[in-house]
Amino acid sequence: MLKGLAITPPVIGRISIGHIVEKDGERLPEKDDQFTLTSQIQNRDGWILHPLDETLRKAANGKLRAIPVRVLFNDPALNLRADYCLFDRQTGRQLCVGNGESCRRVSDEGMVSLPCPSPAACQTGREGGCKPYGRLNVVIGDEDELGSFIFRTTSYNSIRTLAARLSYFHAVSGGLLACLPLELKLRGKSTVHSYRSAIYYVDLGVRSGRSLEAAIQEAREIDARRKVAGFDQGALDAAARLGFANGAFEDNPEENAAMAEEFYPEGEATSQDKAEGPTDKPASVPLTLRDKLERKASADRATA
Repeated sequence: MLKGLAITPPVIGRISIGHIVEKDGERLPEKDDQFTLTSQIQNRDGWILHPLDETLRKAANGKLRAIPVRVLFNDPALNLRADYCLFDRQTGRQLCVGNGESCRRVSDEGMVSLPCPSPAACQTGREGGCKPYGRLNVVIGDEDELGSFIFRTTSYNSIRTLAARLSYFHAVSGGLLACLPLELKLRGKSTVHSYRSAIYYVDLGVRSGRSLEAAIQEAREIDARRKVAGFDQGALDAAARLGFANGAFEDNPEENAAMAEEFYPEGEATSQDKAEGPTDKPASVPLTLRDKLERKASADRATA
């Protein structure tokens, strides 16, 4: 195995809740109120849709706001990897990855390990726009049981919700997370910082039409069938854990440009709230005292 190269789950498609649009000669990310499944191929108009997008959209009567999925691993941390990440805004290359305690950072001397106090308390992170960055791998359909779709996000709401759900489902199922019939769901909310407009985040639940008890029973049945067939889930988790640990950074350098375009559009401010939706007023609108107090309170909560 090549050292320094993270071995990640095979990806056959992408899941997004937005798309890239061209405005005044610039390509900018635009949020959406539904999921889109794409292949890994782009053309001038953007990412080419995956065939499953049309199939699921027809079943959902047009708006794709729920996707039936299962996860690859029993270990929640293998399905969803979340870090604080500092990207090069032009290339999308990862420069620093941390977990709130320690980080690995690219320097003139090579890769170095440093303390990671979180983006709000790190001068380098504040200046460079360090963000929480999560990658979730899920299986959709039965065509490729070890091939996954990846959902990338810098949304605090999505990362926090998905991490909690995966941990809870792992606990209540007795560790049979990979056998549970689950469903990605798109939820909306309004906050002070979104100025009451809707922002969308991704949640994970039991597949529609099933109770939690029924889903757990189904997971037990699937686990029993897999064991009879010789499927070794523990070995799969162990192989994935070793693969992730084999490289300093997870993401493929070939995808850096697309990541820069999606997560660092031209003219974006460094505020972490930008990751969730339209959180800043236009520059022509002066900030009121209430605005300033709300922002200060949000910053205090982030560093608490």
